[in-house]
Amino acid sequence: MGQGSTMIFGMPAPLAGMLFAGLFGLGLILAALLMLMRRKADPLERLNAARPTPSTTAATAATAAGGQPGRLRQGRGNDKLHKYATFLEPKDAQQMSEIRTKLLQAGYRSRAAVRYFNFAQFVLGLAGLALGAGYYLLAAAKGAEMGMQETLLYILGPGGMGYLTPRYWVTKRQQERQKEIQSGFPDALDMMLVCIEAGQSIDQAVLRVARELRASYPSLADEFEIVSHEVKAGKDKPAVLRDMAERCGVPDISSFVTVLIQSSSFGTSIADALRVYASEMRDKRVMRAEEAANKLPTKMTLVTMTLTVPPLLIILVAPSLHNITTMGGQ
Repeated sequence: MGQGSTMIFGMPAPLAGMLFAGLFGLGLILAALLMLMRRKADPLERLNAARPTPSTTAATAATAAGGQPGRLRQGRGNDKLHKYATFLEPKDAQQMSEIRTKLLQAGYRSRAAVRYFNFAQFVLGLAGLALGAGYYLLAAAKGAEMGMQETLLYILGPGGMGYLTPRYWVTKRQQERQKEIQSGFPDALDMMLVCIEAGQSIDQAVLRVARELRASYPSLADEFEIVSHEVKAGKDKPAVLRDMAERCGVPDISSFVTVLIQSSSFGTSIADALRVYASEMRDKRVMRAEEAANKLPTKMTLVTMTLTVPPLLIILVAPSLHNITTMGGQ
């Protein structure tokens, strides 16, 4: 019995108590989730959900007429996480705005993007904790001795990695999308300038550029197409352009929006403003290419030293070490 008081299932009593406390807390979290999932829907929410909106009515009419709703239309659709919005969405308006902006810049324009993002963090975090606890139990069953730090690392480490994986994914998508928009923007400006000088309006030029850039730069084409649809829907053009700059998160797009708004406000020629700005964007692209080329020798030097110096030292020093050891043995 004395040995049983210090060991529980082959584990030290403090570690076993901490593990049981963690499992009990996990059970409480799952029970709270089940209670939230079984929460009855409010009758007013069901009536609002059943009430047809103008967008759904227009989409239904377009489908009945033999067409398809717009490809960029982002309706709520079958949002199964809507009733858990109070649990999955931040209460702070500023935090909610920051997460939504980050998701928009990553290309996730759905209304439920924040809910799915937080849901993915929660589920992957719990899955990581479960995997870590399972690995710890398996290692303890085999007789492995682990300290307090190792136990926390094996249990909480996978949980933290699972929780941070969606944030890393969204940040990576945001950087790739911004890089794509920045790369294709000079070409888009040149094409827009050609369209305007050919006699098209700025709205027609934006739509034409969106169609032509679809194969090469789909993210930039999506942004121009959204601008075209919002302008056709009657939204104020300066507000549409500012929303585009916010969705992209690229300084070049923000400067372009400022140029268009100022040109429209002061009544100057849009073609002249685009010609000057397109020339600046081409120069900036050349400067970025030169900067990347100048960084290349430094990166190659580090790699060359890492791959060349150790073999060279082995070739030069190894014979001397061998002779020294041989003479010492004699």
